[in-house]
Amino acid sequence: MNTLRRLSAATVAVSLATVMLGSWTRINGAGMTCPDWPLCHGMLVPSFADGTIWEWTHRLFAFCVAPLVVAVMIAAWRVRERSPFVSPMLGVIGALFIIQVLLGAATVHLSNSPMSVVLHWGTAMAFVASLVAMTLVAGEPSPSDGHSSEVLLTGILSGTALIAFVTMCVGAYVSSSGAGLACLSIPECAGNVVVYSQGQFVQMLHRTIAAGTLLLAVASCALVWLRAASVRVRVTTTAGLLLVFVQVLLGLLNVALRLPMDLREAHAFNAALVFLAFVTAALFSALDARTASPQADALR
Repeated sequence: MNTLRRLSAATVAVSLATVMLGSWTRINGAGMTCPDWPLCHGMLVPSFADGTIWEWTHRLFAFCVAPLVVAVMIAAWRVRERSPFVSPMLGVIGALFIIQVLLGAATVHLSNSPMSVVLHWGTAMAFVASLVAMTLVAGEPSPSDGHSSEVLLTGILSGTALIAFVTMCVGAYVSSSGAGLACLSIPECAGNVVVYSQGQFVQMLHRTIAAGTLLLAVASCALVWLRAASVRVRVTTTAGLLLVFVQVLLGLLNVALRLPMDLREAHAFNAALVFLAFVTAALFSALDARTASPQADALR
């Protein structure tokens, strides 16, 4: 299991770097500098003028993910009988990777349309989350037959991760559709609560869901400290809440400073970290429940 854990962790690092490089490429306006796929201008190594180096490097990173995924799947297959979680995660990782490759080609053929960008980004983050899950599962002892009463905690943390994911995807649509400055005032839009243009609607939808993420993150953090949650659940949940506060600040600064590229990328990267923090917290909570003994539950 140690080999699987190390391979999964390495794949998480390379995959997340690939995702963020893709985001940086699009934000810099270089997303269509390679108008064909899988080659770039019909060449394996094209000229790197006019920002092509960003898109080509993104594809190179994506290519490097493939052998890592194969290695993870082989290692997981060899130890699949040691944990009931390994086989399902093996299937999820393989399916998401194939879908992500196909979506990468689709975004090129669709010229980075907003919906293709959202699907590409969302699938990429789901893929990274599945690798995080495999990393954590591989580092756990075999589960006992005990039961835990922490179903509510795991559910709340999972819900927070889900709404963070939705917020992140809507934010990707806002960015790729050019609606980042559709609302220049905060918290309302152009001085109005009711908005009319499509860009304003999407921007306000993003803000509303982000507010929901903040509320759920606060509730999650309060819950893990009030209940007898493990240290690792408390640490990851608290880190997630702090990242949400950073995300709110970055969102405000992006509007106030009119979307500087560095802040846009920081906003995207921090959104990914928020999502992964709550995914990790939910997984830790679920794993704690699986390994909890009936005696431990009786003492809660």
